[in-house]
Amino acid sequence: MNAFLTRIDAHQHFWKLDRGDYGWLTPEAGAIYRDFLPADFEPFLDAHRVSGTVLVQAAPTDAETDFLLSLAEDNPFVRGVVGWVDFEAADAPQQIAALAERSALVGLRPMIQDIPDVDWMLRPQLTPAFEAMARHALTFDALTLPGHLKNLRVLLDRHPDLTTVIDHGSKPAIRTRAFDAWAHDMSVLARQTSACCKLSGLVTEAADGWTVDDLRPYVDHLLASFGADRLIWGSDWPVCTLAATYADWVAATDRLLAGLSEAQARCVLHDNAVRVYGL
Repeated sequence: MNAFLTRIDAHQHFWKLDRGDYGWLTPEAGAIYRDFLPADFEPFLDAHRVSGTVLVQAAPTDAETDFLLSLAEDNPFVRGVVGWVDFEAADAPQQIAALAERSALVGLRPMIQDIPDVDWMLRPQLTPAFEAMARHALTFDALTLPGHLKNLRVLLDRHPDLTTVIDHGSKPAIRTRAFDAWAHDMSVLARQTSACCKLSGLVTEAADGWTVDDLRPYVDHLLASFGADRLIWGSDWPVCTLAATYADWVAATDRLLAGLSEAQARCVLHDNAVRVYGL
């Protein structure tokens, strides 16, 4: 792979603890239980030829989405924001229409992995929100686990016009080497829907001391299923730092994508994010 290709980091986070709405972010989170703001990310821009990022929500509140949009307005390297709205709210379509007026807002993400009801995404009262997203050309970031994938296929059958990106390869259980059921369901989604998938978040699903070979079967399957034109690179920084430095993840994915042509690598690292998120 050409080491001089620029990349879009299509999945990164900022947070400020005293905002107080990160329910999952507690002292037990260890090294990531602190503020992470644009100045912390800026060294990666030149070091790894990152030309821009997609900033993704980390709290299920309107206030956090406003916070992220304000960061995007002040930091040009943030090319887009994936925010949050209450999909169950009666006025969700109106909220989505208003957010769509903010130029930095490129998508929305309900925190499906944290919702106890595995069938939540199929609730009829969510239909107006998904329809509003499609109407306003906003991308649906699907934060799912392997157990959600069959329902996700049903949801996307209902909303074929919805641009969808599956976050983190749907978080396969790499540390226990669970593969077959996840691989089957991802293949079905890739074949039967137009969904794209993020090449991100895998190191925190692997065992301590992971190696590139631990990740390879999963990445190879994502490439075989979605192809280089539907796979989107991201770091999941700073969450990824629980298992790898930013440089570690860049190096690992460069090795995992080494078999691609330069044009294919450019799609995964840059062009797909620009196209899918309308950056």
